Amino acid sequence: MNSSDDDLRQQIALFRYDVIADLVHLPVGAPGAGAMMRAKAEKTYTIPGTTRTRVAAETMRRWIKDYRYGGFDALYPKPRTDRGKPRRLPPEVAERLIALKTENDALSVRAIIQKVKEEGIDHPLASSTVHRLFSREGLFDKKPPDGTDRRRFAFRHAGEMWMSDVMHGPKVRHGRTRRKTYLIAFIDDATRVIPFAAFAMAENTAAFLPVFKDALIRRGLPARLYVDNGSAYRSRHLSLVCARLGVALIHARAFQPAGKGKIERFFRTLRAGWLRHLGDDVDSLEALNRSLWAWIEGEYHNSPHRGLDEGRTPLEQWALASAGVRYPDATMDLDDLFLFEVRRRVYKDRTVSLNGRVYEVDTVLVGEKITLRYDPAAPPSRPLDVVHDGKPAGKATPLDAYANTAVRRTYPAREIEVDDPAPEPPPSPLAMRNLKDKKEDE
Repeated sequence: MNSSDDDLRQQIALFRYDVIADLVHLPVGAPGAGAMMRAKAEKTYTIPGTTRTRVAAETMRRWIKDYRYGGFDALYPKPRTDRGKPRRLPPEVAERLIALKTENDALSVRAIIQKVKEEGIDHPLASSTVHRLFSREGLFDKKPPDGTDRRRFAFRHAGEMWMSDVMHGPKVRHGRTRRKTYLIAFIDDATRVIPFAAFAMAENTAAFLPVFKDALIRRGLPARLYVDNGSAYRSRHLSLVCARLGVALIHARAFQPAGKGKIERFFRTLRAGWLRHLGDDVDSLEALNRSLWAWIEGEYHNSPHRGLDEGRTPLEQWALASAGVRYPDATMDLDDLFLFEVRRRVYKDRTVSLNGRVYEVDTVLVGEKITLRYDPAAPPSRPLDVVHDGKPAGKATPLDAYANTAVRRTYPAREIEVDDPAPEPPPSPLAMRNLKDKKEDE
């Protein structure tokens, strides 16, 4: 294990302690502790080593238990037990595992691992590895109904509800390498129309919002937006945008994918049709999106759907059910509405930093907290909007430190406090003589 791994493990331990610091010293079963953990679970965090932003209450309880038994060192993540060992299952081991599961499908993964060890197979086996093997082979039976009341639903009018989700896409050329893409898509529940869909290089909020904006421009405002429970959909900025648009943001329940069945079926149709015939060597993200949208508009929107009345196509159903769709008001500036916002304090040299870049603001804002409004997709040279005390406060421009060497500084005028006026200087000899001559003449 190298020093970078040690540093990361220490950062993770410090983060875990910061989350539970005000809980570890409470007595076991103290009233209010559960409410405090639930409140913490609703917050978002910057967690070292992962893109996740939330911590479950059950996870906090486990951290508290570990800390009480082992102190701060117990909060360090455990290193992999199979470090330095081969992780790929040999074919003979995989065949034996599959055979044991086939003979008795009631055995759990742990029970099968124990049985294999008793037979003398000493290959290291992780539960997750064996679980993936059985899932790939289709050895897990479907769970029996648990009594939950699930019902098929469909809205009557277009725009009553949209669904959105993300699908892992193909790799595209990005510079000298090839990078993975993510398909962000929206579907109208009543008509199966795709308001908009596009591949992006990430599945975060910054990638999601531009696709959402294009969908609004093309197909109007939905009354409800049904999304996944991931961090990209739990962002404060998405909630703020939906609130300003009057869109009800609904999050799916954890481990309940059935509610998003319509968009999952769209993804299956896309994989089986357009994606299956797509070549492996895609030149660019733009080319990939052009091909995708041509397939959606040319084939998908014009194909009959079994889930629609009389086997209509999505466009035919939209024409019949879209009378009440509301579109963004002409006076609404969508570009301004979708700008990201961050809070910063202005340094003494009148600069602020954002995403590793330094910007200059007006001198009067030195020491003040300001809000920067920006578009993540805009070029770095574009100035940022500055808001102070809820009012526009000019622009934040990229810092040019070399140009500042030739700029004349402006300093506030210095005031000199004088307690007593200075005495007047004595008159000169000539003035004294003139004064004497004047008195003699009088």
